[in-house]
Amino acid sequence: MVENRRTRRTQRALKSSLIELVLERGYDAVTIEDIAAEADISRATFYAYYRDKPALLTQIVLDLQGELAARLERLRLRENSYFSGEALRILFEHAEEERDAYRVILRGEGDGTALRIFVDTRTEAAKEIFLKRAEVTGTQFRIDPEILTRAWVGEQVTVLLWWLEPEERPIPAAEVAQVLTDLSVHGRMWASGFDEVPEGTF
Repeated sequence: MVENRRTRRTQRALKSSLIELVLERGYDAVTIEDIAAEADISRATFYAYYRDKPALLTQIVLDLQGELAARLERLRLRENSYFSGEALRILFEHAEEERDAYRVILRGEGDGTALRIFVDTRTEAAKEIFLKRAEVTGTQFRIDPEILTRAWVGEQVTVLLWWLEPEERPIPAAEVAQVLTDLSVHGRMWASGFDEVPEGTF
């Protein structure tokens, strides 16, 4: 039990150190020696937990995704055909709580590896929900579900990064989630002020 607590404490310290140093200096400028010193451990202890710096960054994004998935799990227990946008609110609230980790990921630090993992994981989760909704409602996709879900996740990534960068959020999490929900439900033409698609639009 004591060893488990020590392990978790060391891993948290290493992840926090990498995030802090990357935001301060940029990923490429941070060394394993820097991370170990910031976490107040030896270089050998670092290697006892992680193969290298990319492995530590990958673990950060995997842990973050795991935490988010756990929060979203309860929504799966009451799946229906409706899109309430609650999952978006949960995502933005989680991002606000873990702002620094999200910023490191969404900025594409570490040659974009963490961002690719984040996007791929969110895309798979979204596609599963979209496919389930189509099955329940008996609807047919008008575009490839892979493109649909990647466009959906791409919107979230772009808006998240814009929203998280300032020290103070431009608008509350629930409000920005509602904006994206409205966009998803009504479409871009509606958001641009059109009540119906103008003739000749393609």
